[in-house]
Amino acid sequence: MQLFKQNYFELFDIPASFHVDQELLIGRYRDLQSQWHPDRFASGSEQQKLQAVQVSSLLNQAFDTLRTPLVRAGYLLTLKQCDIERVSQQDLGMELLMEQMQLRETLEDLPVDDSALAALDALKERVNSKLQVSEQAFAKHLGADAILDAKKSYHELQFLVKLLREIEIGEEQRLDY
Repeated sequence: MQLFKQNYFELFDIPASFHVDQELLIGRYRDLQSQWHPDRFASGSEQQKLQAVQVSSLLNQAFDTLRTPLVRAGYLLTLKQCDIERVSQQDLGMELLMEQMQLRETLEDLPVDDSALAALDALKERVNSKLQVSEQAFAKHLGADAILDAKKSYHELQFLVKLLREIEIGEEQRLDY
C-alpha cells in the first residue's frame, strides 16, 4: 500500500521541516483519520478491516511524531540516515555537559517545600528559553544540511526536555499534585 511507503511528512502532505504548521497537521490528520477510521470499514472484508486498523495506527504514530518537537527532530535526523541512538562525547561536548550539571545542581539544591516555587518557576523559564534557542539551532543546522551539528542540537534538546520535565515534577511535588 502506498501510504506505508511514505515518510510521515509525505503522509500528511506537509514540508519535511522542523517547523510544522500544527493547525495544518491537525487538519490533515483528522481528514485522513476520518477516511481510514476502522468504524467506516465495519461491514467490509476482513482484509479491509485489517488495512483500516493498520492505516489508523500508522496515522496515529505519524501524528504523534510530527506534533512533538523533540520526537520530530529525531525523526528528521533518521530520515537523513543519522543514528540518533549512538551518542559519543563528540555529540555532546564538554560545555553542554557542564551546563546540564549546573542546571541539575540548581534544581537539586532547591528546598523541597513550596518556598522553592518561585525559584522553580525562574528555572523553568530559563530552561524554556534555552529550549527555544536549541530548537532554532536545530532547524538552522538541519536546513543547512549540517547533520552533525543538528545531531548535537538534538541531544541538547533531549537534555533540556528531560530537565524541564523534572522541574515540572518538582513543582507538582511541592504543590501536592
